[in-house]
This record gives sequence, structure tokens and C-alpha cells, in this order.
Amino acid sequence: MDTTIILLDRAHFAFNILFHYLFPQLTMGLAALILLFKTLALRTHNEAYNRAARFWIRLFAVNFVFGVVTGIPMEFLFGTNWAEFSRRTGGVIGSLLAMEGLFAFMMESAFLGLLLFAEQRISPRAHWFAAFMVWFGTWLSGFFILATNAWMQHPVAYTVSSEGVYSLNSLWGLLSNPWLFWQYLHNMNATLITASFVVVAVGAYYLLSGKHIESAQLFVRNGVVVATIATILQIFPFGHGEARQVFEHQPTKAAAMEGIFQTQKGAPLILLGQPNMQTETLDNPLVIPYMDSLLMTGDLRGELKGLDDFPKEDWPDAIPLIFYSFHAMVILGTLFAGIMLISAWLLWRKRLFASRWMLWILMLSAPLPYFATMAGWMTTEIGRQPWLVYGLMRTVEGASPHVSSGNVLFTLLGFVLLYMLMGLLFFSLVIRIINTGPEAIEKNT
Repeated sequence: MDTTIILLDRAHFAFNILFHYLFPQLTMGLAALILLFKTLALRTHNEAYNRAARFWIRLFAVNFVFGVVTGIPMEFLFGTNWAEFSRRTGGVIGSLLAMEGLFAFMMESAFLGLLLFAEQRISPRAHWFAAFMVWFGTWLSGFFILATNAWMQHPVAYTVSSEGVYSLNSLWGLLSNPWLFWQYLHNMNATLITASFVVVAVGAYYLLSGKHIESAQLFVRNGVVVATIATILQIFPFGHGEARQVFEHQPTKAAAMEGIFQTQKGAPLILLGQPNMQTETLDNPLVIPYMDSLLMTGDLRGELKGLDDFPKEDWPDAIPLIFYSFHAMVILGTLFAGIMLISAWLLWRKRLFASRWMLWILMLSAPLPYFATMAGWMTTEIGRQPWLVYGLMRTVEGASPHVSSGNVLFTLLGFVLLYMLMGLLFFSLVIRIINTGPEAIEKNT
């Protein structure tokens, strides 16, 4: 098949899903924080927590709507651009996508309606239950979507026909895919980091502006506590567990992530460097000796496989991009933990709300978890190449055979234009809610 159309199909799907994921990345984490505010309101009878919940429910709803709208084209792309992939693997991944829509999405949507419009008509405990179900629905939705991706990364519980069509032989085997455990924890914790950074950033903005002080302090205080715990867990054990399973099951991706061209014992941890594909070496490396072997094998002299152990046709096709994406994610994750540990120390010393330099850092840090998550997913998906389903189906086998590159480029450009307009609309709505503030929203409720 023409390589141009494969590249365009990949670019099309990558653009759509990266834009779409900006919204559920926040809603999944924000659902947990809304549940936290509702729980604290129920336990302490402090109305400030209910006020905080109402404010963030508004922003959750806007994110939810844009997430739904941008998620629908993803389903169509499976059929239009990746028809052969859908035909051959639909018997496996179709069940997961159907459960996501029928169970998780419907649950999330129904209880979001109660959360938004029924607070004055139901008891506080019933309203808390609605918040719990919205959180459960969003995280269950994440589970089914990630189970789909986990099967593409590490296929299990399938049989294959003589025509190359895959079918499911164990639903439990599919749902308990060992790859899913660390991937789910790593990804969902990333959504919690994103939401807590956003909550803290809005609180910092209010404090710097001298507005909505009580709500601002509540946002910053609770957000910093959640973010500090989540950023530490993201490094260990979640990030570490995810990396180890990549080394175990996808050694070519692991070698590309770490810039390991030759198999070696006592491999160093590479902090910085530039992959040189001409010489198949790493230029100007900054390393910690033996550390990568120790982290991945538990042995200072442990052996890590390099790319030279595998045929070049099985190498990922953008090794420098995988290397830089992975290192960007790791550097940002470490930075997040540092920012939040300093903030937690200032909070403990009762100096955070008056430390304008730190509030500026917290406010400006809000976009960074989005970049880190984007870098993480680029590492995951580009690193899986040249496989669409790892070890079973190459990417070139999955594209639609009767769609031209011109058609794909036309729709890609259309989506770029449409999503630019949607992005402007989204930002205008979010800025309007933030400028209105928690107290004004409460008066209008």
C-alpha cells in the first residue's frame, strides 16, 4: 500500500485523538475532585465545599460536551480510514467499545444531569451519590477505552481464523489483560494530576487578582494536597511499573525510549542526548551510570536489549521522536513533583497564599500536564510501530484499501479548521465561567 496514505491516516487519527483527549483528560480527574468536595461538604457541613463543587461541575459539563462532540468522529475514523483493522479486530475491540458506550457513558451522562440540575430537588446524600456515579462512570469509561488500547499493545484472549480475523475467546481474559493494570493506574493518575493542577491554577489566579479569596484558598489547599500525592505516585510506583512492562513486552519501544542502540549490561540512565540515526549512537549523552539496569532489572549489571538485537523492519519508524517524547514526559513529571513538594511545604508553613512568586508558578503550570500526557501517548503509540496490534498486525495492513490519500488529506484539513473554531469557543466559555467566579454561580443557581 502507498506509504503516503498510511502516514496521512496516522496523522489524521493522531490529530483527532490528541485534540479529543484534551477534554476527557480533565473530566476524568475533575470528577474525582468534585466527589472530594461533595464528600467534604457532607462530612463537615461547610457550604464552601458545596460552592466549590458547583463551580467545578459547570466547568466539568463544558468539558464533557466538547469531549463527546470530538469523540464521535473517532468511531467513524475506525470505519473510514482503518476499515481493514476494524474488519479483522472488531470481534475483540468492538465488545469493549460497546460496553464503554452502553454502560459507562450512559451512566455518566444520566447522573451528570442530576448533578447539574437536581441539587435543590434531592437530598444532600442523593446529590453526593450523583457525584459518585459521575466519577464511577468516567473512570469506568477510561477503563474500557484503555482495555482496548491494552489489547493493541499486548493482545490476549483471542483466536484467529484462517482469513486473519480475530475473535474473542474470553471476556474475563480481555478485561484482566496484565498490560492494563499499570497502564490504567498510570493514565488515570495523570488525569488526577491534570485536574488538580487546573484547580490550583484557578485558585492561584483568584489569589493573585484579589478575588473570591475563600474559594481560592480552598482550591489551592485541596488541589496542592491531591497533586502532591498524585505526582509522587506517578513517578513511583505507577510510572516505574509502566516502564518495566514496556521493557518486558515491547523491547524495541523501550530501546527507542531510552536511546539504547546496542544491547548492554550495566546500562546507564540517559538524562539527555540526541539520537543519531546515521551512526546509530546517542550524541552528547548525559547519563547516570548503571541506573537504567538497576531500575529495570533490579541488578546494577542487568542486561537491557538494544535495537541491534532486532530486525530493522521491526524498529519504530520515528526513534528520535519517541526518545524526545519519553524524556519530555519524564522531565515534566519530575518537575511537577518538585513544584508540588515546594507548594506543600509552603502550605504547611502557612505561607503559600502570600507567596506571589509561587502562585505565579502554580497559575502558569496549568497547561504542563496536558503536554506531559500528550508526550506520554506519543511515546506509547509511535513506539508501538510498525505494529497496529503488537506482534500480530502491522499498521500497513489496517488501512482502508479504497480511500485515497487526497480524500484523507481533505478531511484532515477540514477537521483542523473545525477544531480550531471549537477550541476558540471552548476557551471563551471556560474564561467566562472562571471570570464569573464561584460566588456568582451560586447566586444564579
